[in-house]
Amino acid sequence: MKPRQLGVLARHAVLIAGSVLVVVPFLWMFTTSLQTRAETYTNTSILPTSWHWENYARAWQSAPFAQYYANSLIMAAGIVAGHLVFDSLAAYAFARLEFPFKRALFTVLLAGLMVPTFVTVIPAYAIVAQLGWIDSYTALIVPRLADVFGIILLRQYFATIPLELEEAARIDGCSRSGTFFRVVVPLSTPALATLAIFSFLFAWNDFLWPLLVTNNDDMRTIQLGLTSFVGRYGTSWNYLMAGTLTATVPSIVVFLFFQRALVRGIATTGLKD
Repeated sequence: MKPRQLGVLARHAVLIAGSVLVVVPFLWMFTTSLQTRAETYTNTSILPTSWHWENYARAWQSAPFAQYYANSLIMAAGIVAGHLVFDSLAAYAFARLEFPFKRALFTVLLAGLMVPTFVTVIPAYAIVAQLGWIDSYTALIVPRLADVFGIILLRQYFATIPLELEEAARIDGCSRSGTFFRVVVPLSTPALATLAIFSFLFAWNDFLWPLLVTNNDDMRTIQLGLTSFVGRYGTSWNYLMAGTLTATVPSIVVFLFFQRALVRGIATTGLKD
């Protein structure tokens, strides 16, 4: 066998091994969700001795999961829309406009990536509480309408777009805002799709912030709803795994739908100054 073929074989072996490591936890979750509660503590095999598909219906009925899903979808949609609008506007300003302290402000944004989220949680909660936004979609969405990562990601992508295209549009009479919406945005679809995916996953899987700003069960998100299967004297692992698998479906669907745009966005986002 030629060295090149050996290299390809070794690369595929590594990829297969990595795929197995990723798939096995989901397989364990799936098989656990089909067991009885007693079997989850006694069964030593990855396969259940009996198949209880009704666990999914019982898990759904044990708490208002329809409301949890609706809250998570509304929150995720609002955050994604905010990131696409505000992050793209700020990124375009840093990429194309000239204003005082531009480089200094961008450096501050870069430094903001190193600040742990937990440091800003308490001040953000205090502001939300003073405004009377507790137990509302406003509290879930507004404090996270913009994102430093999104601004930096889009700014780097906008910098790779040839400036001549925008200058040609300006010569044809297009305004600065028109150039942004008619030239820059259509050319930045991969980067915007990438940002949308990351924003959705961040919002959908967020646990800490919804836990802080919601007290009413009607405003809880899906990630908080899963804690209803964790009791003081034990955990219903079968129902918890059924609910967790159900909760991962939207994330998987979004990723598969935008997978090609995600790969293009990551591959073509440059590091141009």
